[in-house]
Amino acid sequence: MGTLDVPVTRLAHAADLSLPAYASAGAAGLDLAAAVAEPVTLAPGGRALVPTGLCIALPPGVEAQVRPRSGLALKHGVTVLNAPGTIDADYRGEIGVILVNHGSHPVVIERGMRIAQLVVAAYARLAWRETEALDETARGGGGFGSTGE
Repeated sequence: MGTLDVPVTRLAHAADLSLPAYASAGAAGLDLAAAVAEPVTLAPGGRALVPTGLCIALPPGVEAQVRPRSGLALKHGVTVLNAPGTIDADYRGEIGVILVNHGSHPVVIERGMRIAQLVVAAYARLAWRETEALDETARGGGGFGSTGE
């Protein structure tokens, strides 16, 4: 897949922050930074909507997924609460990240701190075709754990 041209607007409260960037040549996600005016403390079990100061215009057929950063999860127990959060192609508001602290100590979110990743993915829309029965498979109706451990 090639490069996708995506218009981005940086809001006033993020004017001094860098645009999201890939941390390495092979990275799938761009790092999103916190555009908070003051530090936000996440108590153990606490959650907060952290602004990024960015608005984007994705083309049709593409979504952006807000995903956790593995370093925050491992070191502090902080993750994205609704992971992955979906940004639809027709959304034009500010990207916000819902963070939750699953750790045992408070975590301070500072201005410019990398808080999440943004991954762009193509998707297909479906059209329902109602039917009386579905085709048979080896798995059938087996649910959680039905294919092994």
